[in-house]
Amino acid sequence: MCLLKETLEKITGINEEARKASRDRIDVLLKPVGSLGVLEDIAEQISAITGEVIPDVSRKCVLTYAGDHGICDEGVSAAPQVFTDIMTPMIAEYRTGVGVLARAAGADVFVYDVGMKNPLPQDCQAVDKNVKRCTDNMRKGPAMSRDEAVAALEVGIETANEAIEKGYKVIGTGEMGIGNTTPSTAIFAVLGEVDPLEITGVGANLAEEMMDNKVQAIRDAIALNQPDKTDALDILSKVGGLEIAAMAGAMLAGAAAHVPVVVDGYISTAAAAIAITLKPEVKDYLICSHASDEKGANYGSELLGFAPFLLMNMRLGEGSGAALAFPLIDAAIAMNREMATYDDVDMAVV
Repeated sequence: MCLLKETLEKITGINEEARKASRDRIDVLLKPVGSLGVLEDIAEQISAITGEVIPDVSRKCVLTYAGDHGICDEGVSAAPQVFTDIMTPMIAEYRTGVGVLARAAGADVFVYDVGMKNPLPQDCQAVDKNVKRCTDNMRKGPAMSRDEAVAALEVGIETANEAIEKGYKVIGTGEMGIGNTTPSTAIFAVLGEVDPLEITGVGANLAEEMMDNKVQAIRDAIALNQPDKTDALDILSKVGGLEIAAMAGAMLAGAAAHVPVVVDGYISTAAAAIAITLKPEVKDYLICSHASDEKGANYGSELLGFAPFLLMNMRLGEGSGAALAFPLIDAAIAMNREMATYDDVDMAVV
């Protein structure tokens, strides 16, 4: 709890002076005002986060956290839980979606076991940070203890701090965990006070005839555990996931260090909801990469006031959307750094 408390206390608002200075420069670049749209918004936000008009975003990484879910015992996922065991080492070897996309963007991927049911193989490049061997079945009781939720948050803080200390200037969040759309939907159902039926999706291609069971499992978990929507730790411990907690912790660490954090898709957005509930100022440090194709994603983004800038019909997770957004961040900063201004050609701003 000490690391979590210290991190929360370090988080302050973004730098409005740097935001204004960045926008003032963008508006005199040699182009019609506003004509580069969202690129301008990205550049402005990153200036506000870092406090620099032309920030260094040269080194980027995705932090991917793996965890399993006891709720899978209720038949809420089409894929067997062993897929977490199979996929996690592959992510660490850059052989899955996030690895390929990150490498194409010149970024690195670091993978951590925070809640896998089974230990990592000895030769695995993922790092063992396990807090608990799978969450408990939240349809029968809390997913984890409050202390375990804090420990998982602190794994995210610790690993993000390590990346920042190594010189990474932008961090993306990702996850691997069969069944994790279920706790993500539960988190949004609690925070938004909405019936899970309205926002429950197919996850990893769950058959339509199994959807009613998934919806009811979420309803039952919320009814049984009665999470307090104002208490992020209560939500996490009762209906959350260990990898969700770790991603939220990474977001807190980024905000505390004034480092931009790129949010991936649906599960990462659920983690963002937890981080923002813990500390509302965190929101301005988060860059929402893409509009996930998962059913509840639009609801989650609207609930948090996010405006994803990529529409790719993706729902892979892993941090893939964050990696895909990295080149656009490079483009936004290059725009602000390298474009000529109207002053350079003695013209009035158009």
